[in-house]
Amino acid sequence: MPLRCCCRREMCCSATGRKSSPCRAQSPKRGGEWCRCFPIGCNVENACYSLGVCAERIAIQKAISEGHTSFRAMAIASDMSDFITPCGACRQVMREFGTDWNLYLTKPDGTYIVKTLQELLPLSFGPEDLQKA
Repeated sequence: MPLRCCCRREMCCSATGRKSSPCRAQSPKRGGEWCRCFPIGCNVENACYSLGVCAERIAIQKAISEGHTSFRAMAIASDMSDFITPCGACRQVMREFGTDWNLYLTKPDGTYIVKTLQELLPLSFGPEDLQKA
C-alpha cells in the first residue's frame, strides 16, 4: 500500500535532515533512515569497520525495541549525488519482516525513487524458509 503524498514528503525530508548525525567519523557515505511510526536511525561507525552498524539496521532495531514489527516503508538518504541503496546485510535484516514494503531512495535535491524490498533482494531467504524440510 503506497503512502499518502504528505507522508512520503515528511518521511523523505526527515531522513534527509537526519544524515548530519555526529556518530559517523569513518565513512564519507553519510546516511539517514526514517520509518513511519518510529525513530530515525543513523550510521554508527567504528574504527574497526566490521563493528559499525548501518542506519537501516539501527532504525529497525530501535523499532523492534519499541514494539513495532510490521513495516510499510523506509526512506534512505545520503549526501551522495546518486540514489543510495541498503547494503546486503541491511536488506537481509529488512527481509525478516517481509518483502512487500517500500524503500524511498532519496537524493540531496529531494528527488526519490521507490523500490520494494522484493526488487532489491530477489529470491531471498526469510523466516518462512526455516519451516521447510
